[in-house]
Amino acid sequence: MVQIPERVIRVTLLLMGVLTATPALALVDPGQLASYGVSDPDPVVLTLLQHRGIFQLLLGAALVWAAFRADVRVPVAIAAVVSKGGALMLTLFRPDVRAEASAVAMVFDPICIVLLTALLVHVAVRTRPGDRAGMAPA
Repeated sequence: MVQIPERVIRVTLLLMGVLTATPALALVDPGQLASYGVSDPDPVVLTLLQHRGIFQLLLGAALVWAAFRADVRVPVAIAAVVSKGGALMLTLFRPDVRAEASAVAMVFDPICIVLLTALLVHVAVRTRPGDRAGMAPA
């Protein structure tokens, strides 16, 4: 199995985390919601999208954390794959939503899912009996 250099893992998780967290900008600038095709949301829609921004901020922060803490990579990667996969499935199975979906999200999230799945496989292959997380120390 090919070894993935630690530096590559860290940079990938760091960039993925920062980009994942960008929807949090809607918390301070609701105009950012235009990227979702929402120009003048009613208060409930605004609140829900800003709430989504909070969750994206948390997921992005967790990915950044995982860049520097090998022992949290598996649970963070699983959470990110489930979150991004769920959002992608909700979008793909709704033709009206899919037609209006951001091209960036439709490319970025699948790439993240593939990279995070590769990380999980990498960890699983490196795990040895008696090695708690199968990862190098942080």
